[in-house]
Amino acid sequence: MAQEPVDVEGIVQNKAGVLVLSFSARTTLNCVCDRCTKSFRKEKEIPFHCYLATEKQNEENDEIVLLEDGEFVDLEDLARTAFVLGMDTKILCSEDCKGLCPRCGADLNLGPCSCKKEVDPRLAVLAKLLENKETNE
Repeated sequence: MAQEPVDVEGIVQNKAGVLVLSFSARTTLNCVCDRCTKSFRKEKEIPFHCYLATEKQNEENDEIVLLEDGEFVDLEDLARTAFVLGMDTKILCSEDCKGLCPRCGADLNLGPCSCKKEVDPRLAVLAKLLENKETNE
């Protein structure tokens, strides 16, 4: 996926005694479309925001990151985790990508393929009746 470095820029602010960490991680990804298998490049930026604390009052609060030894946070690990969790589950070259024909493998973004459309098996009897009607006329 990413062959270029991931750039991370951020800031830690003290807001009324609460440490707030905000950063964004960005890179250019070398991707392969999940529908049509074309290779393409995509800019990706992941914003991240959390509070830094020495202890958690509420274990269910995911917005709080604990400081190691009460003083440090592993920004590399935090940025890597945020970037991975922020990735798309499906990578597409475009939102309207039509993909490949499941029968012949033609790229449907370039135009329709020459495959005959399959008839739904539940409607096969009706299709056969239509064929018979056309040949009898």
